[in-house]
Amino acid sequence: MPNSINVGRRKNAVARVYLTPGTGSVTVNNRELINYFSDPFDRQTIMSPLVAVEMVDRFDVHANVNGGGRAGQAGAIRLGIARALVEIDETLKSPLRKGGHMTRDPRMVERKKYGQKKARKRFQFSKR
Repeated sequence: MPNSINVGRRKNAVARVYLTPGTGSVTVNNRELINYFSDPFDRQTIMSPLVAVEMVDRFDVHANVNGGGRAGQAGAIRLGIARALVEIDETLKSPLRKGGHMTRDPRMVERKKYGQKKARKRFQFSKR
């Protein structure tokens, strides 16, 4: 099996994911997964494509990620892993798509409007 490199994006986070045959170790920005992502939900999000195709212990994952927050970075790594798996084996595309791992989440933060406190929140209205 060849090494596979893929890009994943989510919100403002961009992840470059390197998948190599191995024992299942996951490193993010040269740190262990458990040290980089303290939230178990984020770790579960990252591992979900490998769990969906039952290949958790067959590949080592090395990810470089920047931009965004922790949840966005986890989603970017997830998409990168899914794309890399499909590049290695085309037959995995169907189960990954069914699990929702192949879709780039298009939701972005709405911009702040002038004359308002945030994107939709207004300043307090005073009649008198």
